[in-house]
Amino acid sequence: MLNKLASSELVLNDDGSVYHLNLLPEHIAPKVLLVGDPDRVPKVSKYFDTIEVRRNKREFYTHTGTLRGERITVMSTGIGTENIDIVMNELDALVNIDLKNKEFKTEHTALELFRMGTCGSVNPEIEVDQMLVTENVVGLDGLLHFYQDYDFENEFSRNFMEKFPYEKIKPMLYFSDWTAGMGDYYKDAKYHGNTATFPGFYAPQGRQLRLKAIDDQFLETLNDLGVSNFEMETSAIYGLSKLLGHKAITVNAVIANRRRGEFSADHHASEKNMIEWVLERVIQ
Repeated sequence: MLNKLASSELVLNDDGSVYHLNLLPEHIAPKVLLVGDPDRVPKVSKYFDTIEVRRNKREFYTHTGTLRGERITVMSTGIGTENIDIVMNELDALVNIDLKNKEFKTEHTALELFRMGTCGSVNPEIEVDQMLVTENVVGLDGLLHFYQDYDFENEFSRNFMEKFPYEKIKPMLYFSDWTAGMGDYYKDAKYHGNTATFPGFYAPQGRQLRLKAIDDQFLETLNDLGVSNFEMETSAIYGLSKLLGHKAITVNAVIANRRRGEFSADHHASEKNMIEWVLERVIQ
């Protein structure tokens, strides 16, 4: 790979900021909280002691400030792994590429990335409104197959691939896990589990309106294969973090148990509890 990047490959705005995130290197902290919903960004940053950066473009909103004397960033990603592809590559560019000269830096910087999301559970024993930390993840969206050199296998992935019955979906699967040591931040979480990341909200998550899903027992099958919960971003965060050399961990507030047909009585309160719970542990 050439060290010098063409303008068509590393696209920048007129002020030199990365194209989609609209950020310069000085706008982000070493610890980055990733949330999906742009409206969740101020819900997080209101706990900061100071806010020095407020930037946005499209669905990507970023606030950077300090909490208990430490600099921290919260950023919205929008929905889906296609957005995570943008976020991860542009975050990495901010710390590992000289944007002015469009050259790779010789010294690598590893960010700590903390996804805070919401999820549904496929395990009937998991309680709504509790925290669930992702140890292993299976992506059903195919994103990591577009990248060279991604190869991940462990006991969870081997068992899953051996028993996964949907042959048309199977070629899209890829796997990853949390960064070793990052689990220490959340060791008191009620649940640790295996997450499935889906490429959609309806049929991929077993919902059927006018279109029928591939199998009305899809979620039950995933649970039988060891999956505890599902959402739409973590597989890309974990997989791209491994390729790019960053550290990542996801905690989700469980707002629905699909096997029991339960939904949080107050998902806003569940979200608030998750934000406070994470901030207490990430910035001690």
